[in-house]
Amino acid sequence: MDDERGAVTAEFAIVLPAVLLVLGLVIGGILLAAHRVVLTSAAADLARLEARGDAELAAARLSELGGGIRADRESIGGLLCVTLGSRPGGGALAVVEITARGCAARSDAGRGEE
Repeated sequence: MDDERGAVTAEFAIVLPAVLLVLGLVIGGILLAAHRVVLTSAAADLARLEARGDAELAAARLSELGGGIRADRESIGGLLCVTLGSRPGGGALAVVEITARGCAARSDAGRGEE
């Protein structure tokens, strides 16, 4: 019976790191997915605000997100597209960059054609 007790301890010592690794990967994946949702929503908000000319509100919305977020803007025809990128985590997550893009029609896009 004493031999079984040692075997259980050895099995636990082998299984525990694997369980912790899987748990860490799941939690990291959830954090990355949540960050992607936040960036997607913010990119759409920024595109809408900047497309209608509210640069001050757009800057305030971007500052709400905190530092470390890169914002790139691109005009495609009558659309203004905003791409946000960031590295949300520390440690092993720091190598992953999350990007999200939102586009909106410019409010002045068709005024000269009327």
